[in-house]
Amino acid sequence: MIQISTHVYCDSLFETIDLENKLLASQYKDFPYLIIKNFFSQQSCQRLVALVQKDERSRQKARVKRESMTGIIQADIVEAYRKTNSYALDTFYRNYYDTQWMKYKTDIEAYFSVGLTLSTEVQVLEYKQGYFYIKHADDSNEIIDKDKKTIGFKLVAPQRKISTVLFATSHEITASSKSDSFSGGELLFNYLFSAKGEPVMIKPEAGDMIIFPSNPYFSHEVLPVEEGYRLTLVQWHDTI
Repeated sequence: MIQISTHVYCDSLFETIDLENKLLASQYKDFPYLIIKNFFSQQSCQRLVALVQKDERSRQKARVKRESMTGIIQADIVEAYRKTNSYALDTFYRNYYDTQWMKYKTDIEAYFSVGLTLSTEVQVLEYKQGYFYIKHADDSNEIIDKDKKTIGFKLVAPQRKISTVLFATSHEITASSKSDSFSGGELLFNYLFSAKGEPVMIKPEAGDMIIFPSNPYFSHEVLPVEEGYRLTLVQWHDTI
């Protein structure tokens, strides 16, 4: 394994693979990602969940970016890869999100030694019982050989340098069927490990935002939700 921060290591795979986007936080940081507690208040999270659950008009099945035979990147619904619903973020929460983002923007830039520029629209993503998203990198497609071994990554979304995930519900070991928590559904980083070799797995509280580079070092998946309701706000950012 390769040490990339005080407490986190990455798979030795990255000693042999060349990446176009190699952004990492300083190796002297405790972690290669940043977690902001209470980015949204608990009350705001509860209200957002209630609002989304009533919003049948904007609900869509989330899509997966894939490269076609012509080389064009397109987004398709592929439930074998991803079972997720997406929603539009209403104006009140869009403004609230932007206000909170400006509070923390300087801290995020300092943590990753970048300047944040353009950002995508915020995606509201819903995971119910049995929903999931298989391993993927936010900026690249993984290249697999005939033996199912990873041999590289192809950059397909170069404008994605930083990924942010804001959790509106909390992870619990045993969640109820209520809408304020979920069990399962952990955010698993497939190539990141502790010093003991344990995979890095995020089990958030409502209001937590995690920020991490979008490159393949941070390939990740959402494990199947076992019980409850997982709601996140996801966004991608370009940098200089």
